[in-house]
Amino acid sequence: QYEPTWGSLDARPLPAWFDEAKFGVFIHWGVFSVPSFGSEWFWWYWQKEKREPYVKFMETNYPPGFSYGDFGPLFTAEFFDPNQWADILKASGAKYVVLTSKHHEGFTLWGSKYSWNWNAVDVGPKRDLVAELATSVRNRTDLHFGLYHSLFEWFNPLFLEDATNVFKTRKFPTSKSLPELYEIVTKYQPEIIWSDGNGNAPDTYWNSTGFLAWLYNESPVRDTVVTNDRWGAGSICTHGGFYTCSDRYNPGHLLPHKWENCMTIDKKSWGYRRDAQLDDYLTVKDLVKQLVETVSCGGNLLMNIGPTHDGRIAVIFEERLRQMGAWLKVNGEAIYGTKPWRAQNDTVTPNVWYTFSPKEGKVNAIFLNWPVSGTLELGEPQAKLGETQVKLTGYEKLLKWVALRETGIIVALPQLTPEQLPCQWGWTLQLTDIN
Repeated sequence: QYEPTWGSLDARPLPAWFDEAKFGVFIHWGVFSVPSFGSEWFWWYWQKEKREPYVKFMETNYPPGFSYGDFGPLFTAEFFDPNQWADILKASGAKYVVLTSKHHEGFTLWGSKYSWNWNAVDVGPKRDLVAELATSVRNRTDLHFGLYHSLFEWFNPLFLEDATNVFKTRKFPTSKSLPELYEIVTKYQPEIIWSDGNGNAPDTYWNSTGFLAWLYNESPVRDTVVTNDRWGAGSICTHGGFYTCSDRYNPGHLLPHKWENCMTIDKKSWGYRRDAQLDDYLTVKDLVKQLVETVSCGGNLLMNIGPTHDGRIAVIFEERLRQMGAWLKVNGEAIYGTKPWRAQNDTVTPNVWYTFSPKEGKVNAIFLNWPVSGTLELGEPQAKLGETQVKLTGYEKLLKWVALRETGIIVALPQLTPEQLPCQWGWTLQLTDIN
Protein backbone atom coordinates (compact mmCIF):
# COMPACT_ATOMS: atom_id res chain seq x y z
CA GLN A 1 0.00 0.00 0.00
CA TYR A 2 1.35 3.38 -1.02
CA GLU A 3 0.88 6.36 1.26
CA PRO A 4 -0.24 9.70 -0.20
CA THR A 5 3.27 11.13 0.31
CA TRP A 6 6.01 11.69 -2.25
CA GLY A 7 8.39 9.58 -0.17
CA SER A 8 6.10 6.58 -0.53
CA LEU A 9 4.89 7.20 -4.10
CA ASP A 10 8.36 7.87 -5.52
CA ALA A 11 9.53 4.51 -4.16
CA ARG A 12 7.10 2.63 -6.43
CA PRO A 13 9.05 0.68 -9.06
CA LEU A 14 8.23 1.75 -12.60
CA PRO A 15 6.38 -1.09 -14.39
CA ALA A 16 8.98 -2.78 -16.63
CA TRP A 17 7.01 -2.45 -19.87
CA PHE A 18 7.63 1.30 -20.05
CA ASP A 19 11.43 1.13 -20.10
CA GLU A 20 11.32 -1.72 -22.61
CA ALA A 21 8.97 0.16 -24.96
CA LYS A 22 11.38 3.05 -25.76
CA PHE A 23 9.17 4.72 -28.37
CA GLY A 24 5.69 6.22 -28.19
CA VAL A 25 3.47 8.59 -30.18
CA PHE A 26 1.88 11.69 -28.62
CA ILE A 27 -1.35 13.02 -30.18
CA HIS A 28 -2.40 16.64 -29.56
CA TRP A 29 -5.99 16.98 -30.73
CA GLY A 30 -8.74 19.31 -29.56
CA VAL A 31 -10.67 22.50 -30.29
CA PHE A 32 -7.32 24.23 -30.98
CA SER A 33 -7.20 22.01 -34.10
CA VAL A 34 -9.98 24.15 -35.61
CA PRO A 35 -8.15 27.49 -35.97
CA SER A 36 -5.02 25.32 -36.46
CA PHE A 37 -2.98 28.49 -36.57
CA GLY A 38 0.26 29.30 -34.76
CA SER A 39 -0.01 26.98 -31.78
CA GLU A 40 -2.27 24.81 -29.65
CA TRP A 41 -2.00 27.76 -27.20
CA PHE A 42 -4.15 29.72 -29.65
CA TRP A 43 -6.80 30.78 -27.11
CA TRP A 44 -4.22 32.06 -24.62
CA TYR A 45 -2.15 33.92 -27.19
CA TRP A 46 -5.24 35.46 -28.76
CA GLN A 47 -7.32 36.39 -25.70
CA LYS A 48 -4.84 36.70 -22.83
CA GLU A 49 -1.56 37.82 -24.39
CA LYS A 50 -3.30 39.44 -27.37
CA ARG A 51 -0.39 38.57 -29.66
CA GLU A 52 -0.70 40.48 -32.91
CA PRO A 53 -0.67 37.58 -35.42
CA TYR A 54 -3.50 35.86 -33.51
CA VAL A 55 -5.62 38.99 -33.08
CA LYS A 56 -5.14 39.83 -36.75
CA PHE A 57 -5.97 36.28 -37.83
CA MET A 58 -9.30 36.45 -35.96
CA GLU A 59 -10.17 39.94 -37.20
CA THR A 60 -9.48 38.95 -40.81
CA ASN A 61 -11.23 35.57 -40.86
CA TYR A 62 -14.05 35.60 -38.28
CA PRO A 63 -17.01 37.87 -37.54
CA PRO A 64 -16.83 40.37 -34.65
CA GLY A 65 -17.76 38.81 -31.32
CA PHE A 66 -16.66 35.32 -32.39
CA SER A 67 -15.55 33.54 -29.22
CA TYR A 68 -13.23 30.58 -28.68
CA GLY A 69 -16.29 28.60 -27.62
CA ASP A 70 -17.66 29.08 -31.14
CA PHE A 71 -14.83 26.87 -32.43
CA GLY A 72 -16.33 23.95 -30.49
CA PRO A 73 -19.09 23.02 -32.97
CA LEU A 74 -16.51 23.33 -35.80
CA PHE A 75 -14.38 20.57 -34.27
CA THR A 76 -16.18 17.99 -36.39
CA ALA A 77 -13.90 14.92 -36.77
CA GLU A 78 -15.91 13.69 -39.80
CA PHE A 79 -12.88 11.89 -41.24
CA PHE A 80 -11.78 10.37 -37.92
CA ASP A 81 -11.31 6.65 -38.48
CA PRO A 82 -9.86 5.16 -35.30
CA ASN A 83 -8.98 1.90 -37.06
CA GLN A 84 -6.90 3.79 -39.61
CA TRP A 85 -5.17 5.73 -36.82
CA ALA A 86 -4.43 2.47 -35.00
CA ASP A 87 -2.96 0.95 -38.16
CA ILE A 88 -0.68 3.98 -38.69
CA LEU A 89 0.40 3.86 -35.05
CA LYS A 90 1.20 0.17 -35.38
CA ALA A 91 3.18 0.79 -38.58
CA SER A 92 5.30 3.42 -36.77
CA GLY A 93 6.95 0.83 -34.54
CA ALA A 94 5.77 2.73 -31.46
CA LYS A 95 4.91 0.66 -28.38
CA TYR A 96 2.59 3.19 -26.74
CA VAL A 97 0.36 6.12 -27.60
CA VAL A 98 -0.69 9.10 -25.48
CA LEU A 99 -3.80 11.06 -26.53
CA THR A 100 -4.71 14.50 -25.14
CA SER A 101 -7.95 13.70 -23.33
CA LYS A 102 -8.11 17.38 -22.30
CA HIS A 103 -5.74 20.25 -22.99
CA HIS A 104 -5.55 23.62 -21.14
CA GLU A 105 -8.67 24.78 -23.02
CA GLY A 106 -10.75 22.41 -20.84
CA PHE A 107 -12.52 20.62 -23.72
CA THR A 108 -12.68 16.88 -23.02
CA LEU A 109 -12.47 14.36 -25.87
CA TRP A 110 -14.85 12.12 -23.95
CA GLY A 111 -18.36 12.86 -22.68
CA SER A 112 -17.25 13.93 -19.22
CA LYS A 113 -20.05 14.63 -16.80
CA TYR A 114 -17.73 17.22 -15.22
CA SER A 115 -17.34 19.24 -18.44
CA TRP A 116 -20.93 20.11 -19.27
CA ASN A 117 -21.46 21.16 -22.89
CA TRP A 118 -17.69 21.50 -23.46
CA ASN A 119 -16.86 17.96 -24.54
CA ALA A 120 -16.76 15.92 -27.76
CA VAL A 121 -20.01 14.06 -27.07
CA ASP A 122 -22.15 17.18 -26.47
CA VAL A 123 -20.40 19.48 -28.96
CA GLY A 124 -18.68 19.03 -32.33
CA PRO A 125 -18.12 15.38 -33.29
CA LYS A 126 -20.88 14.11 -30.93
CA ARG A 127 -18.60 11.08 -30.41
CA ASP A 128 -16.54 9.67 -27.56
CA LEU A 129 -13.15 10.04 -29.27
CA VAL A 130 -11.20 8.60 -26.33
CA ALA A 131 -13.31 5.43 -26.27
CA GLU A 132 -13.10 4.95 -30.04
CA LEU A 133 -9.32 5.28 -30.20
CA ALA A 134 -8.80 3.14 -27.09
CA THR A 135 -10.92 0.35 -28.60
CA SER A 136 -9.17 0.42 -31.97
CA VAL A 137 -5.68 0.55 -30.46
CA ARG A 138 -6.49 -2.39 -28.19
CA ASN A 139 -8.18 -4.46 -30.90
CA ARG A 140 -5.66 -3.89 -33.69
CA THR A 141 -2.27 -3.33 -32.05
CA ASP A 142 -0.16 -4.30 -29.05
CA LEU A 143 0.44 -0.64 -28.13
CA HIS A 144 -0.15 0.50 -24.56
CA PHE A 145 -2.87 3.16 -24.47
CA GLY A 146 -2.22 6.33 -22.46
CA LEU A 147 -3.96 9.62 -21.79
CA TYR A 148 -2.65 13.14 -21.35
CA HIS A 149 -4.70 15.33 -18.98
CA SER A 150 -4.18 19.00 -18.16
CA LEU A 151 -4.67 19.75 -14.46
CA PHE A 152 -5.56 23.39 -14.97
CA GLU A 153 -7.72 25.28 -17.51
CA TRP A 154 -6.72 28.75 -18.65
CA PHE A 155 -10.08 30.45 -18.40
CA ASN A 156 -12.15 28.26 -16.08
CA PRO A 157 -13.86 30.68 -13.64
CA LEU A 158 -13.42 28.27 -10.72
CA PHE A 159 -9.71 27.94 -11.38
CA LEU A 160 -9.34 31.72 -11.75
CA GLU A 161 -11.20 32.21 -8.45
CA ASP A 162 -8.90 29.75 -6.67
CA ALA A 163 -5.86 31.47 -8.21
CA THR A 164 -7.11 34.85 -6.95
CA ASN A 165 -7.30 33.26 -3.48
CA VAL A 166 -3.66 32.15 -3.87
CA PHE A 167 -4.95 28.55 -4.01
CA LYS A 168 -6.22 28.64 -0.42
CA THR A 169 -9.59 27.55 -1.85
CA ARG A 170 -9.85 24.35 -3.90
CA LYS A 171 -13.11 24.67 -5.84
CA PHE A 172 -11.61 23.77 -9.23
CA PRO A 173 -9.69 20.56 -8.42
CA THR A 174 -12.49 19.14 -6.28
CA SER A 175 -15.29 19.82 -8.78
CA LYS A 176 -13.50 19.44 -12.12
CA SER A 177 -9.90 18.28 -12.44
CA LEU A 178 -9.78 15.42 -9.93
CA PRO A 179 -13.21 13.98 -10.79
CA GLU A 180 -12.11 13.91 -14.46
CA LEU A 181 -8.94 12.01 -13.59
CA TYR A 182 -10.86 9.37 -11.64
CA GLU A 183 -13.37 9.23 -14.50
CA ILE A 184 -10.82 8.57 -17.28
CA VAL A 185 -8.95 5.97 -15.24
CA THR A 186 -12.10 4.07 -14.30
CA LYS A 187 -13.67 4.33 -17.75
CA TYR A 188 -10.71 3.83 -20.11
CA GLN A 189 -8.05 2.17 -17.91
CA PRO A 190 -5.11 4.00 -19.51
CA GLU A 191 -1.66 2.57 -18.79
CA ILE A 192 -0.08 6.03 -18.85
CA ILE A 193 -1.40 9.11 -17.12
CA TRP A 194 0.53 11.98 -18.66
CA SER A 195 -0.29 14.93 -16.41
CA ASP A 196 0.46 18.51 -17.44
CA GLY A 197 -0.33 22.15 -16.76
CA ASN A 198 -0.13 22.83 -13.02
CA GLY A 199 -1.21 26.49 -13.34
CA ASN A 200 1.59 27.41 -10.88
CA ALA A 201 -0.35 25.74 -8.09
CA PRO A 202 1.36 23.32 -5.66
CA ASP A 203 0.63 19.59 -5.66
CA THR A 204 -1.25 20.02 -2.35
CA TYR A 205 -3.81 22.17 -4.19
CA TRP A 206 -4.27 19.41 -6.79
CA ASN A 207 -4.17 16.64 -4.16
CA SER A 208 -1.84 14.85 -6.56
CA THR A 209 -0.46 12.50 -3.91
CA GLY A 210 -3.99 11.47 -2.90
CA PHE A 211 -4.90 10.68 -6.48
CA LEU A 212 -1.65 8.81 -7.15
CA ALA A 213 -2.05 6.72 -3.98
CA TRP A 214 -5.50 5.66 -5.24
CA LEU A 215 -4.09 5.05 -8.74
CA TYR A 216 -1.30 2.78 -7.44
CA ASN A 217 -3.32 1.03 -4.72
CA GLU A 218 -6.90 0.62 -5.90
CA SER A 219 -7.42 1.66 -9.51
CA PRO A 220 -8.06 -0.93 -12.25
CA VAL A 221 -4.58 -0.19 -13.69
CA ARG A 222 -2.66 -0.19 -10.39
CA ASP A 223 -0.11 -2.81 -11.51
CA THR A 224 0.68 -1.53 -15.02
CA VAL A 225 0.08 2.23 -14.97
CA VAL A 226 2.98 4.66 -15.33
CA THR A 227 2.86 8.38 -14.58
CA ASN A 228 5.05 11.35 -15.36
CA ASP A 229 6.35 14.16 -13.14
CA ARG A 230 3.95 17.06 -13.76
CA TRP A 231 1.79 17.03 -10.64
CA GLY A 232 2.08 20.56 -9.32
CA ALA A 233 4.58 23.42 -9.14
CA GLY A 234 7.98 22.05 -8.18
CA SER A 235 7.27 18.38 -8.88
CA ILE A 236 8.69 18.31 -12.43
CA CYS A 237 11.95 16.36 -12.68
CA THR A 238 11.62 15.57 -8.95
CA HIS A 239 8.51 13.49 -8.21
CA GLY A 240 6.25 10.98 -9.94
CA GLY A 241 7.04 8.07 -12.24
CA PHE A 242 9.28 8.88 -15.21
CA TYR A 243 10.74 12.38 -15.54
CA THR A 244 9.99 14.71 -18.46
CA CYS A 245 11.87 17.72 -17.00
CA SER A 246 10.91 20.03 -19.89
CA ASP A 247 9.44 19.78 -23.37
CA ARG A 248 11.93 18.43 -25.93
CA TYR A 249 14.24 17.32 -23.13
CA ASN A 250 17.32 15.54 -24.50
CA PRO A 251 20.25 15.82 -22.07
CA GLY A 252 22.74 13.84 -24.18
CA HIS A 253 24.09 11.95 -21.17
CA LEU A 254 22.92 9.20 -18.82
CA LEU A 255 20.45 10.12 -16.07
CA PRO A 256 20.00 8.18 -12.82
CA HIS A 257 16.18 8.20 -13.18
CA LYS A 258 13.97 6.95 -16.02
CA TRP A 259 13.07 9.84 -18.30
CA GLU A 260 11.19 10.68 -21.47
CA ASN A 261 11.95 13.07 -24.31
CA CYS A 262 8.56 14.40 -25.47
CA MET A 263 9.02 16.31 -28.69
CA THR A 264 7.25 17.37 -31.86
CA ILE A 265 7.70 16.56 -35.55
CA ASP A 266 6.50 20.13 -36.26
CA LYS A 267 9.29 22.19 -34.63
CA LYS A 268 6.92 25.02 -33.69
CA SER A 269 3.73 23.45 -32.41
CA TRP A 270 2.10 20.44 -30.73
CA GLY A 271 -1.24 20.99 -32.45
CA TYR A 272 -1.87 20.89 -36.21
CA ARG A 273 -0.95 24.12 -38.04
CA ARG A 274 -2.36 24.98 -41.44
CA ASP A 275 0.34 27.66 -41.72
CA ALA A 276 3.25 25.19 -41.35
CA GLN A 277 5.93 25.12 -44.04
CA LEU A 278 7.79 21.97 -45.12
CA ASP A 279 10.91 23.28 -43.41
CA ASP A 280 9.04 23.37 -40.08
CA TYR A 281 8.90 19.56 -39.96
CA LEU A 282 11.82 17.47 -38.74
CA THR A 283 13.13 15.04 -41.34
CA VAL A 284 13.14 11.32 -40.61
CA LYS A 285 16.94 11.55 -40.26
CA ASP A 286 16.42 14.14 -37.49
CA LEU A 287 13.88 11.86 -35.82
CA VAL A 288 16.04 8.74 -35.96
CA LYS A 289 18.89 10.78 -34.42
CA GLN A 290 16.57 11.91 -31.59
CA LEU A 291 15.45 8.33 -30.95
CA VAL A 292 18.98 6.92 -30.91
CA GLU A 293 20.41 9.66 -28.66
CA THR A 294 17.47 9.38 -26.28
CA VAL A 295 17.52 5.58 -25.94
CA SER A 296 21.32 5.47 -25.56
CA CYS A 297 20.99 7.75 -22.54
CA GLY A 298 18.23 5.66 -20.95
CA GLY A 299 15.23 7.68 -22.10
CA ASN A 300 12.05 7.01 -24.07
CA LEU A 301 11.09 9.09 -27.09
CA LEU A 302 7.50 10.38 -27.23
CA MET A 303 7.06 11.83 -30.71
CA ASN A 304 4.12 14.15 -31.26
CA ILE A 305 1.69 14.55 -34.16
CA GLY A 306 -1.26 16.94 -34.41
CA PRO A 307 -4.33 15.69 -36.31
CA THR A 308 -6.68 18.05 -38.16
CA HIS A 309 -10.05 19.27 -36.85
CA ASP A 310 -11.79 16.83 -39.19
CA GLY A 311 -9.86 13.86 -37.82
CA ARG A 312 -7.09 13.24 -40.35
CA ILE A 313 -3.48 12.43 -39.60
CA ALA A 314 -1.85 14.72 -42.16
CA VAL A 315 0.09 12.84 -44.82
CA ILE A 316 3.45 14.27 -43.71
CA PHE A 317 2.91 12.94 -40.18
CA GLU A 318 1.83 9.57 -41.53
CA GLU A 319 4.93 9.43 -43.72
CA ARG A 320 7.24 10.23 -40.79
CA LEU A 321 5.55 7.57 -38.64
CA ARG A 322 5.81 4.91 -41.34
CA GLN A 323 9.46 5.85 -42.00
CA MET A 324 10.25 5.39 -38.30
CA GLY A 325 8.53 2.00 -38.48
CA ALA A 326 10.59 1.01 -41.52
CA TRP A 327 13.80 1.96 -39.69
CA LEU A 328 12.75 0.10 -36.53
CA LYS A 329 11.87 -3.03 -38.53
CA VAL A 330 15.60 -3.33 -39.30
CA ASN A 331 17.13 -1.79 -36.17
CA GLY A 332 14.51 -2.53 -33.50
CA GLU A 333 16.78 -4.99 -31.67
CA ALA A 334 19.15 -2.11 -30.91
CA ILE A 335 16.26 -0.08 -29.42
CA TYR A 336 13.49 -2.13 -27.77
CA GLY A 337 14.30 -3.74 -24.44
CA THR A 338 17.86 -2.40 -24.42
CA LYS A 339 19.78 -0.93 -21.50
CA PRO A 340 22.33 1.88 -21.59
CA TRP A 341 25.89 0.62 -22.10
CA ARG A 342 28.94 1.86 -20.12
CA ALA A 343 29.53 4.44 -22.89
CA GLN A 344 26.63 6.33 -24.46
CA ASN A 345 28.40 7.73 -27.50
CA ASP A 346 31.71 7.12 -29.17
CA THR A 347 34.83 9.06 -28.18
CA VAL A 348 36.51 8.89 -31.59
CA THR A 349 33.76 9.01 -34.22
CA PRO A 350 30.90 11.49 -33.71
CA ASN A 351 27.27 10.43 -34.18
CA VAL A 352 27.81 6.87 -32.97
CA TRP A 353 25.57 5.89 -30.07
CA TYR A 354 25.58 2.69 -28.02
CA THR A 355 22.90 0.50 -26.48
CA PHE A 356 23.21 -2.89 -24.81
CA SER A 357 20.93 -5.92 -25.41
CA PRO A 358 21.11 -7.80 -22.08
CA LYS A 359 19.40 -11.02 -23.27
CA GLU A 360 21.83 -11.57 -26.14
CA GLY A 361 24.79 -9.88 -24.45
CA LYS A 362 25.29 -7.71 -27.54
CA VAL A 363 26.61 -4.18 -27.75
CA ASN A 364 24.86 -2.17 -30.45
CA ALA A 365 26.78 0.66 -32.10
CA ILE A 366 24.33 2.80 -34.05
CA PHE A 367 26.06 5.08 -36.54
CA LEU A 368 24.19 7.91 -38.23
CA ASN A 369 26.66 8.71 -41.03
CA TRP A 370 27.96 6.10 -43.46
CA PRO A 371 31.73 6.80 -43.69
CA VAL A 372 33.12 7.75 -47.11
CA SER A 373 36.23 5.65 -46.39
CA GLY A 374 34.17 2.48 -46.00
CA THR A 375 35.70 1.88 -42.58
CA LEU A 376 34.26 2.85 -39.20
CA GLU A 377 36.55 3.52 -36.27
CA LEU A 378 35.04 2.92 -32.83
CA GLY A 379 36.99 4.17 -29.82
CA GLU A 380 34.96 2.49 -27.07
CA PRO A 381 34.68 -1.29 -27.67
CA GLN A 382 37.45 -3.55 -26.35
CA ALA A 383 37.53 -6.48 -28.77
CA LYS A 384 38.94 -9.97 -28.20
CA LEU A 385 40.86 -11.55 -31.06
CA GLY A 386 39.22 -14.66 -32.43
CA GLU A 387 36.10 -14.13 -30.27
CA THR A 388 34.52 -10.77 -31.00
CA GLN A 389 32.09 -10.83 -33.91
CA VAL A 390 30.79 -7.78 -35.75
CA LYS A 391 27.60 -7.83 -37.76
CA LEU A 392 25.71 -5.13 -39.69
CA THR A 393 22.02 -5.48 -38.86
CA GLY A 394 20.08 -6.51 -41.96
CA TYR A 395 23.19 -7.82 -43.75
CA GLU A 396 24.05 -11.52 -43.77
CA LYS A 397 27.85 -11.81 -43.60
CA LEU A 398 30.12 -11.10 -40.63
CA LEU A 399 32.30 -8.01 -40.99
CA LYS A 400 36.09 -7.88 -40.79
CA TRP A 401 37.68 -5.79 -38.08
CA VAL A 402 41.05 -5.00 -36.55
CA ALA A 403 41.79 -4.01 -32.98
CA LEU A 404 43.48 -0.73 -32.10
CA ARG A 405 45.78 0.06 -29.16
CA GLU A 406 44.15 -0.72 -25.76
CA THR A 407 40.62 0.01 -26.82
CA GLY A 408 38.87 0.54 -30.08
CA ILE A 409 38.40 -1.26 -33.37
CA ILE A 410 38.23 -0.42 -37.04
CA VAL A 411 35.40 -2.16 -38.88
CA ALA A 412 35.40 -2.71 -42.63
CA LEU A 413 31.86 -1.97 -43.83
CA PRO A 414 30.54 -3.89 -46.84
CA GLN A 415 30.54 -2.10 -50.19
CA LEU A 416 26.84 -1.74 -50.91
CA THR A 417 24.82 0.18 -53.45
CA PRO A 418 22.05 2.39 -52.02
CA GLU A 419 19.55 -0.34 -53.02
CA GLN A 420 21.52 -2.99 -51.11
CA LEU A 421 21.69 -1.00 -47.85
CA PRO A 422 19.48 -2.64 -45.19
CA CYS A 423 17.92 0.75 -44.39
CA GLN A 424 18.48 4.50 -44.57
CA TRP A 425 19.09 7.21 -41.95
CA GLY A 426 21.23 5.15 -39.56
CA TRP A 427 22.71 1.65 -39.20
CA THR A 428 23.53 -0.76 -36.41
CA LEU A 429 26.66 -2.79 -35.78
CA GLN A 430 26.06 -5.69 -33.40
CA LEU A 431 29.15 -6.59 -31.42
CA THR A 432 29.31 -9.88 -29.51
CA ASP A 433 31.98 -11.03 -27.04
CA ILE A 434 33.20 -7.55 -26.22
CA ASN A 435 35.08 -6.95 -22.96
